[in-house]
Amino acid sequence: MDALVDVWNWVRGAGLEALLIVLGAVLLARFVSWGGTRITDRIDATARESDALVRSEAAKHRHSLTQVITWAAIVLIWSIAVFFVLERLGIPVAGLVAPATVLGVGLGFGAQRVVGDVLAGFFIITERQYGFGDSVGIVTLGGQGDAYGTVEDVTLRITRLRSPDGEVVSVPNGQIIRSINYSRDWARAVVDIPVPTTTDVSRVQQVLREVGRRAYADERLHQLLLDEPSVMGVESLSLDEVNLRMVARTLPGRQFEVGRDLRARVALALSHEGVSLRATAMTDVPSVQDEAMAEDRARSGGAA
Repeated sequence: MDALVDVWNWVRGAGLEALLIVLGAVLLARFVSWGGTRITDRIDATARESDALVRSEAAKHRHSLTQVITWAAIVLIWSIAVFFVLERLGIPVAGLVAPATVLGVGLGFGAQRVVGDVLAGFFIITERQYGFGDSVGIVTLGGQGDAYGTVEDVTLRITRLRSPDGEVVSVPNGQIIRSINYSRDWARAVVDIPVPTTTDVSRVQQVLREVGRRAYADERLHQLLLDEPSVMGVESLSLDEVNLRMVARTLPGRQFEVGRDLRARVALALSHEGVSLRATAMTDVPSVQDEAMAEDRARSGGAA
């Protein structure tokens, strides 16, 4: 009977306090998570209102930083809650220092990858290598887990991407040895135009410059172009063809859309001039995989 009384007294005292601490930690963590979500939603809404075509670098960085701060705050809340619960349960925290040190050393050897992931994530965020909404290519250790897609989440431990096929790829930050950001500042559309060697190259260049001027004057393309497309001249020469190159600076992730439009305009203009294109057809430099990823980025930006 005395034992039941002691248990009841403990439940009404330290047990109730420990329960309230846990409930308080749950509520506070939920509130911090809700607040972080509200802040990121507001950042996204502001970015969409300020620039409907491409998210600003500052907005991407604020979005990622808010997510990391939210995650760190939740970890801190639960760490403090565990400390107070142990104290209410009568477990001497000071006496746990020595065992915790030994355990920490053991976990340090076993959790080296986790520590490496966290440190790498810290530098990725502080150095603004990429952020939420960027189109990136990631090369990992060994090259077995290379990933391409749009960044959906960046934490201290992992980077989560949405691939062009719709797959969600999670990459530990410590495994990343190289990242390629296709959404930083500007991109370049490169269009190669192969024509027969018998063609008047000067006349073709005049036609290409006129195509560039009309493209820049087009209301839709003007929003995607940073300046007027330029003709670089003869890029390569072979026995039966001359390859000319046209380039255009565009908004991030829009180079493939602009490149397709320019190729269609060039083909139509040269056809009107009676100039035939070689069987190799007009090509652009980036790979098909990069194009699929940039198109996915453009669709996600348009949907936003």
